[in-house]
Amino acid sequence: MTGSDPKADLQVYLQDARDVLLWKLDGLAEYDIRRPLTPTGTNLLGLVKHLAGAEALYFGAAFGRPFAGTPLWVTGDAEPDSDLWARADETRKEIIERYRRACAHADETIAALPLDAVGRLPGAPGEITLHRTLTHMVAETQRHAGHADIVRELIDGVVGQRPDGLNVAPHDPDHYGRVARAAKEAAADGS
Repeated sequence: MTGSDPKADLQVYLQDARDVLLWKLDGLAEYDIRRPLTPTGTNLLGLVKHLAGAEALYFGAAFGRPFAGTPLWVTGDAEPDSDLWARADETRKEIIERYRRACAHADETIAALPLDAVGRLPGAPGEITLHRTLTHMVAETQRHAGHADIVRELIDGVVGQRPDGLNVAPHDPDHYGRVARAAKEAAADGS
């Protein structure tokens, strides 16, 4: 029987989501990583910027291990949603590097503390364990990696979790048409 290491398992899933998120920016022009592609302004670089702050907040400030370099949008007078887009003077390189540093800092916190270590999110009631924080950040990062997958598909059609595309079914040129026809038929039938 193979032993279980919940902390290591959670870290594997968190790192996988981090890697997917950054891969979604590869090969794209500056405009494409910044442009909003949903009515709420979702964009690739903004997702990375947001998660840099989330890593710093959840694994830094919450456990008394502040991360230098990422102002926390929840603790100041920041413009609403300022963490979800990049200003023209914020470079791709700066935001990606900030994210990598925040992740490395988070990994240090994870390594230093047991899963039952207790922290407190600034401005939030109650306490939170490292286990719950890791679980939350896996879900949060995977959620935003999914957003990034859709945004990237809208930009240039690239989909999936890996550059080799092994986790995506082979492209069927009529798939979209079948889905659209089924939707119209269902709507016409009133089902």
